[in-house]
Amino acid sequence: MFKKIVIVLAALIVILLGVAAMQPATYSVQRSVSIKAPPEKIIPLISDFHNWAQWSPWENLDPNMKRTFSGAPKDLGAVYAWEGNKEVGSGRMEVVSLTPAKVGIKLDFLAPRASSSVTEFILAPQGDTTTVNWTMSGDSDFMTKLMTVFVSLDSMIGPSFESGLAKMKAAAEK
Repeated sequence: MFKKIVIVLAALIVILLGVAAMQPATYSVQRSVSIKAPPEKIIPLISDFHNWAQWSPWENLDPNMKRTFSGAPKDLGAVYAWEGNKEVGSGRMEVVSLTPAKVGIKLDFLAPRASSSVTEFILAPQGDTTTVNWTMSGDSDFMTKLMTVFVSLDSMIGPSFESGLAKMKAAAEK
């Protein structure tokens, strides 16, 4: 009986690892919002990391989070690093591309688990509104693939993007 249980458990583990290995090699999470403001009013909320406190869904998760800013705000090479509790972990963001309609950010998570992503904010004006599209994408290492067998990154990250975009909308429409 014990031997059968061990064989069944081993088979389940092999199946789980096989399913994880077949998960996509990359991921992308995307959300959008329409804001009644021109791009020039929205871009500084994104490109100047000092302004993220107004809208970022992660800013209030740790009131004691340590923040470090370097580089010129609203410019290429601007860096925002943080270190906080288990909910926010630690990491850094750097503005790597910047146009009047797009901000590209390299995002490096250091803890609780190291990973890197690319985040883009693309602004598309349409009359008196601007659609802001927030995307995060990256490579899926094996641990990410294993995790996505049980829960999608979209369902984990998407609601935070929605919350952040709603706060960004409120800040830009003041």
